Amino acid sequence: MGEQSVRLVLVESLKRLEFLPYLVMADESESVVKEYIADGQMFAVIVGAESVAGVALFVEESADVVELKNIGLDPQFRGHGVGKKVIDLAFDIFKEQGFRRMIVGTANSSIANLAFYQKAGFRMVGIRKDFFLKYPEPIFEDGIQALDMVVFERELQEGDR
Repeated sequence: MGEQSVRLVLVESLKRLEFLPYLVMADESESVVKEYIADGQMFAVIVGAESVAGVALFVEESADVVELKNIGLDPQFRGHGVGKKVIDLAFDIFKEQGFRRMIVGTANSSIANLAFYQKAGFRMVGIRKDFFLKYPEPIFEDGIQALDMVVFERELQEGDR
């Protein structure tokens, strides 16, 4: 795939539903996604000149904490550093907006995500037990049922560790 430029472009609220297929790649319940699709700041992930590679949605958790609520990339862009670049670009954006920490949660069954977030500099800070039991359908990955959410965080400001 080579080294291509990655940009984040803010998505207007009226266009958010166009990105639903990407959001559902990362959060399997369309009904759950529709509960938060209008929240926060959504960015289209643009690779190269104009290729839409996916989407990232961030929601303000508190005055100084932003949550990466959803990041969905087209499979052809996974494993090539695009997701890591999205995280790095988002850090710069939210640091400028005055946030001090970014949090993200993923299912206990999402082995690849657990590795990805740690490689991107996040640390585990908590478990939300039974989080995925509220989903309409059970979710299984790698033969493991998604039951609990593993919460990660990363400091955005230097010297906060």
